[in-house]
Amino acid sequence: MTKVFQPKFFHVFQKGYYNRQKLTSDLIAGVIVGIIALPLAIAFGIASGVSPQQGLITAIIAGFLVSFFGGSRFLIGGPTGAFIVIVAGIVAQYGLQGLTIATIMAGVFLIIMGVCRMGVIFKFIPYPIVVGFTSGIAVTIFSTQVKDFFGITAAIPSGFIPQWVAYIQNFSAISPAETLMSLGCLLVIIVWSRFVKKIPGSLIALVAGTAVSVVLSATSDIHFATIGTKFPELAEGLPMPTPVAPVWDYDTIKGLVSPAFTIAILCAIESLLAAMVADGVTGKHHDSNTELIGQGIANVVTPMFGGIPATGAIARTMANINNGGKSPVAGVIHAVVLLLIYLFLMPYAVYIPLSCLAAILVMVAYNMSEWRTFKYLLRGDKSDVAVLLITFFLTVIVDLTVAIEVGMVLAVALFVRRVMETSSINVIEEDSLLATENDEVAQPDDIEHLDIPRGVEVYEVNGPFFFGLASKFEELNKLSADDVKVRIIRMRKVPFIDSTGINNLRNLCERTQRRGMQVILSGVNPKVAQTLAKYGIDSMIGSDNIQPHITLALERARQCL
Repeated sequence: MTKVFQPKFFHVFQKGYYNRQKLTSDLIAGVIVGIIALPLAIAFGIASGVSPQQGLITAIIAGFLVSFFGGSRFLIGGPTGAFIVIVAGIVAQYGLQGLTIATIMAGVFLIIMGVCRMGVIFKFIPYPIVVGFTSGIAVTIFSTQVKDFFGITAAIPSGFIPQWVAYIQNFSAISPAETLMSLGCLLVIIVWSRFVKKIPGSLIALVAGTAVSVVLSATSDIHFATIGTKFPELAEGLPMPTPVAPVWDYDTIKGLVSPAFTIAILCAIESLLAAMVADGVTGKHHDSNTELIGQGIANVVTPMFGGIPATGAIARTMANINNGGKSPVAGVIHAVVLLLIYLFLMPYAVYIPLSCLAAILVMVAYNMSEWRTFKYLLRGDKSDVAVLLITFFLTVIVDLTVAIEVGMVLAVALFVRRVMETSSINVIEEDSLLATENDEVAQPDDIEHLDIPRGVEVYEVNGPFFFGLASKFEELNKLSADDVKVRIIRMRKVPFIDSTGINNLRNLCERTQRRGMQVILSGVNPKVAQTLAKYGIDSMIGSDNIQPHITLALERARQCL
């Protein structure tokens, strides 16, 4: 059995894979990605209800740990837009202490998922759920940035609907200067990104918007709300982050289990999705279980230094690949670049206008929205559309935690329903009875008009024998004629049977035996037979009444008669 935890960082140094040329490529990619991550880390920190310092600390520490312990060669970790909504909600309700506890708990959940080899499961989360809450998060991010985008100074509530009621009520109080700054920065991002791919438009907008703000503030009466006006303590410089252990409280932990689980699920989905995208572009393969453990380690350690939840970021990962990144060393270098910026340039961040950051986040929200995919999915099956819309509206109007929980329950319910549609119990007529137990497609020579004795009925179970067949077995029990003495249940097309299916089968056998009838099982595959023996079904009906072939089952039925 392969090891669960095999970080790619150590793997690339084996067998002479790494060389000076790859180091040069990683160095260039790491520096560029570090510069790209700067404005996003600051913007995500502020939007999440914490300081820009905490956003940058997250990008540094989590970015290093994800690359060092992760299961992908290319994944870049850090704060992302997906966490803005859930982090802001936790901070508002439980404070920074609660956020620290929730993030550590989420990290522990992720480590457990990785150790239990659950990485592959997240690849099968229904796409409508992913698109639903991703689009919902995008709409929520946009809604939270309207205040700074238009320079509204009034207090704005946190809920989506109350927010827009407040925006409409205070629409006359928008600031023309802040609005023009936001629109100008947004235009720079859009235009620059069309012509220059290497340097991100968000960085150019950040520098240009800050320069305009400083010049106008010094030469005119026009002043902008900046990071410095919101966080004046940053002007005095930033101390080195030191580890602080949170104070654990049972009631707080109990209340944070659900949000922490949501953070873990979001982290797992986004990081593994980013890793799969990177695999598709590069032709390499990531280790999903190692990636979950690496993400868990990052989310356990980072909050102890004041950071917020982190995960793999698709945009930064693609920037890493497009700029020549070859290994996790690029991610480590990106973290070092951010650390140098934190140590020497962060005092200048006080001049960055909030309206400029709002423009950056509006662009992030647009890119996250996947509106074309959302529109495309609306053409699909009604059940998929229902899951998509329910997840989306719950994310926007209620809460992201509720949206994910309800979405997952809906996904499971739809999966069960679809499996039930593939599972059936049919009466086998004599004319259509096949002598072969193994062929999926009958050949003309395989068809025999077998003689089914009077007093024998044959039923065939098609598909998984699980709890979804309970109601169908009730119907089966009612269909039996009074003169039936032997009931053959043909199970050649049953790939597995679960504990509920065993219980249903046991109840059916008991009711059948009380009516003076004998049950015979036909075509049971070895895996199902092993399960039946484990639960004692073979002893209950007799091992002679479990036959490998329908002809042998019919012969046994004649003996019983």
